[in-house]
Amino acid sequence: MIAEGSSFADSVVPMLLAVSVWAVPVLLAVTLHEVAHGWVAWKLGDDTARKLGRVSFNPLKHIDPVGTLALPALLLFASGGRMMFGYARPVPVNIGRLGSPRRDMVLVAVAGPATNLVLAFVSALLFHALPLVPDWAHEWVRHNLFNSIWLNLLLCVFNMLPMPPLDGGRVAVGLLPERLAIPLAWLERAGIFIVLGAMFILPWIGGKLGVDLNVFVWLVGRPAEYLLQIIATVTGIR
Repeated sequence: MIAEGSSFADSVVPMLLAVSVWAVPVLLAVTLHEVAHGWVAWKLGDDTARKLGRVSFNPLKHIDPVGTLALPALLLFASGGRMMFGYARPVPVNIGRLGSPRRDMVLVAVAGPATNLVLAFVSALLFHALPLVPDWAHEWVRHNLFNSIWLNLLLCVFNMLPMPPLDGGRVAVGLLPERLAIPLAWLERAGIFIVLGAMFILPWIGGKLGVDLNVFVWLVGRPAEYLLQIIATVTGIR
C-alpha cells in the first residue's frame, strides 16, 4: 500500500506543480486581455461590457468552460505538463455605439493582444527581481515568469491571426476595403472552428500521412519565438 501511494504521489505531484506554474499566468493573460477589450470599447463610447461587469479583474467574470478550463487541461496533459494555452469568454462589443465603428473596432481588437505583449515584457523585466525572492520559492517564481512571457506571446500572435472572430480578423475587417472586408466578416461564426481544426485536426491528419501539418507551430510558435528573442535581448535576460 505504501508503494502504491508513493507511486501515485510521484505521478500526481509533478502534474500539480506543472499546473501551479501555469495557472496564474493563464488567468492573468486571458483576464487582462478581455479587460483591455472592454475598457477600450468603454472609452470609445460602448459601455456594454462595463454594464455587464466584464471590465473586471475578477477571473471568474471571464472564464470560458472550453477555452479557459478544458483546452488548457487537454494541452497540459497531452504535453506532459510542458504546455498550456487557452482563451476567455469574449467581451461583448456593440459596434454601433462606437464613435467611428470601423476605426474604433480595430482599436478595441488590438487592445487585447497589445496587453499580452506588455505583460510578456513586464514579466521579462521581473526576472531581474528574482534575486529578491526567497530560495524556497525561487524556481517556482522563475517558472511562472517564463510561462507568463511565453503564454502571453502565444496569445498575442495567435489572436492576431487574420481570421474572425480572432482579434486579427477584426483588425483585417476594419482595415480592408469593403469588398474584401464583408466576405471575411462572414466567417465570424465558422472562424473559430476553422482555427481549432487547423490546430488539432490538420496535425492529426499529417501524422497519419507522415507530413508535418502543424500550422500552429508555423503561424504562432515560430513568430512567438522570434518575439521572445527580441524581448530577451531588450530586457537583458537569458
